[in-house]
Amino acid sequence: MKKIILVTFLFFCFSSYSQNPNLKSEAEISIITVGPGKLLNDSFGHSAFRVQTGYVDIVYDYGRYPFDDPNFYTNFARGKLKYLQGVANYHDFEVHYINQDRTIKEQILDLSQEQKRELYSFLIHNNKPENRAYLYDFFFDNCATKMRDVSELVLKNDIAYETPESYKSETFRTLINNNLNWNSWGSFGINVALGSVIDRAASPREYMFLPEYIFQFIEKASFKSSGIPLVKKSIVTYQQKDSSKDSNFLSSPLFLFCLIAVFIIVITYSNNKNGQRSIWLDVVLFGVTSIVGILLFLLWFATDHTATAYNYNILWAFPVSFLAIIQVLKKRPKKWFVGYLKFLIVMLCLMSLHWSIGVQRFTPTLIPLFIALLFRYFYLIRFYKTA
Repeated sequence: MKKIILVTFLFFCFSSYSQNPNLKSEAEISIITVGPGKLLNDSFGHSAFRVQTGYVDIVYDYGRYPFDDPNFYTNFARGKLKYLQGVANYHDFEVHYINQDRTIKEQILDLSQEQKRELYSFLIHNNKPENRAYLYDFFFDNCATKMRDVSELVLKNDIAYETPESYKSETFRTLINNNLNWNSWGSFGINVALGSVIDRAASPREYMFLPEYIFQFIEKASFKSSGIPLVKKSIVTYQQKDSSKDSNFLSSPLFLFCLIAVFIIVITYSNNKNGQRSIWLDVVLFGVTSIVGILLFLLWFATDHTATAYNYNILWAFPVSFLAIIQVLKKRPKKWFVGYLKFLIVMLCLMSLHWSIGVQRFTPTLIPLFIALLFRYFYLIRFYKTA
């Protein structure tokens, strides 16, 4: 009976405390930055708030996936994915990332007792079931930008940022690619799916969509009202031991597309030598490029993804190429088909122009395929003109 009374008393004490935290003078609030991991979804790092109250040592982060949401995959595809704030024991959090061999850095904020209380109260309130969800945006509202936005909100915009010495004007795409192996499937997928909107230069504030840049900007930040640095102490809790990334060229996109390109060119050379045309090859080429193009078109026009708009990968993966499949099945296609082949060549040249002047940068792993497509299109024009 005494144990039951004691547990009940402690429960109500904690419940009351969690709604109106009365922090000890030695309580600290920090921003934790976790370095990149080896998986694609870990490639950009992670950020969280750490709260040490004297009673608990916990972390609040904004990177939880609501897998139990019945519309999770639909919302993900449509660009309406909601992420959740979450809370965890700091020791478990630290052990988890150390086991993944990911660097952990901590910045202890130089806050007054009242500011600590207000920030902790905000995190508690924001972690309620009705408040946890937010509409995720990779560039403008994610686990890293929440560190900045929440701090600014609680501190009433009393934060002045100083641009780090390492800053140089870069596009969003470059900032992403700096964290990826250019010849990886993750880099390939991102650079095909994301449009030219990410090929503009990111402002210093927009740099903070990545955890490492949140760390760098917070490190130099100060209070506007007093000039006192926002961070009073920085600690490297754990340093990554193995920074090498696994890479197997034989399973890389560049190797695969080189094989595909050589295959297409060899078949085309054989067709030219024998005065024939491999119909199955043209069906596959027009079918695959049109399917990719349709998917890119839908990402551009049928979703709320801000980063998939104005994607000029459709210049090589043209969505209406599926109409050409009917023509390549015929011995004598319609006259417009030869004109369409010339149009596709112009589109590939236009894509090269977009690339060279910086409208959009494309993945270099597709260069062998582009060359092979040009080779095949020129052959088909010649074949139909002499047939």
